[in-house]
Amino acid sequence: MEILVKVTQFLLSLSILVVLHEMGHFLFAKAFKTRVEKFYMFFNPWFSLFKFKKGETEYGIGWLPLGGYVKISGMIDESMDKEQMKQEPQPYEFRSKKAWQRLLIMVGGVLVNFVLAFAIYIGVLFTWGDTYLPAENAKYGIVCDSLAQSIGLENGDIIVSLDNKKIERFSSITSEILFSEAKTIQLIRKAEQKSIDIPEWFVPKLMARSSESFDVNPLISLRYPFGPYIVANFAKESLANKAGLKVNDEIVGVDSVQFDYLDQFISYLQARPEKEIVLNVKRSDKYLNIHLKLDKTAKIGVMGKNPSIKFDYKVKEYGFFESIPAGINKGFASIANYIKQFKLIFSSKAQGYKSLGGFLTIGNIFPASWNWQAFWNLTALLSIILAVMNILPIPALDGGHVMFLLYEIITGRKPGDKFMEYAQIAGMVLLLGLLLFANANDVMKLFK
Repeated sequence: MEILVKVTQFLLSLSILVVLHEMGHFLFAKAFKTRVEKFYMFFNPWFSLFKFKKGETEYGIGWLPLGGYVKISGMIDESMDKEQMKQEPQPYEFRSKKAWQRLLIMVGGVLVNFVLAFAIYIGVLFTWGDTYLPAENAKYGIVCDSLAQSIGLENGDIIVSLDNKKIERFSSITSEILFSEAKTIQLIRKAEQKSIDIPEWFVPKLMARSSESFDVNPLISLRYPFGPYIVANFAKESLANKAGLKVNDEIVGVDSVQFDYLDQFISYLQARPEKEIVLNVKRSDKYLNIHLKLDKTAKIGVMGKNPSIKFDYKVKEYGFFESIPAGINKGFASIANYIKQFKLIFSSKAQGYKSLGGFLTIGNIFPASWNWQAFWNLTALLSIILAVMNILPIPALDGGHVMFLLYEIITGRKPGDKFMEYAQIAGMVLLLGLLLFANANDVMKLFK
């Protein structure tokens, strides 16, 4: 069921983005009286799932969800329609239009994607506002994975700044380390201030983890107190449930060992795979000992709750007019962060290319349960990614056409049709190679 929810969200998001991106090209083409022969959501090699013709344009839905396209008359594109290019140019064709008009037709999709992202962020802030945990309010500190511990971080540390610059949001600590190339971490440990150096090998190892599995443990996460640990629900085939644990029981310890924090309880279990343990339980006013044998996962299959946990989240609500500049600022911040992330792919130190992912990686970022706020935030981010990727100066992408049009505008000379044809083929080969590489990384993750 979780996979179905993720796939549904991904396909819905992709459909919205593809249709509106191609609509940008379509509207500018129509504005300059350029004939659009086809408007497709998804690609349709060999056959279409659905199509109809209205006026001069065929509208349809393809079966291959790798994007979409509009086929514009008199343009060398992914359709590679060479026969049309051999004919005399017609007034309604793309190649007959002025260079600045062709330029706007080509950037139309990217412009729509940027505007869409800003509009979504505005809507999200107006509807749900902005709720986040300030880094300094993580009052129980952090829980570190092994990579974080390898540079000197410890469970319970409270991170307050990077390179002596205050961290506003707890959720942004890892991304700030990645994108801002931070050298030091300032923290509070047992009421004392400390500074931890970030070695050069840390970022490459952090990037490499995403190439190992779809389920990657976070570098750091919030630390929670253990008690009172009240049983809220059970996983399927729960060992604890089979052994006699019930909803609303309180787990007070294991093997008569008590814990201050939840991570200590989890670590205690993980150190005892396939061993007998005794859960010390409080049920109403009685204390019970429940015996069970762990399996190799060392999980007891319990979802707990702690009603005493309260973090001081910061909540900012926006009126309609307040949400507009705030949403635009959030859009530009997302663009800047994605460009920083994109640069890591080409960094010889970070080796970000190893973590490139395909459709499985993208689909996996959606939550396992339907959440409209998360859906729209992720759709806005994907819209920015689609815009930035499309504007890259690679033939076969919008940015490749823009590059050649700018050359024409500056020099006054138009690249030859044969050159454009070969450039289109080269660009398609490059993009296909990148697509295969990214999705091959996904396949490798499935076997790791």
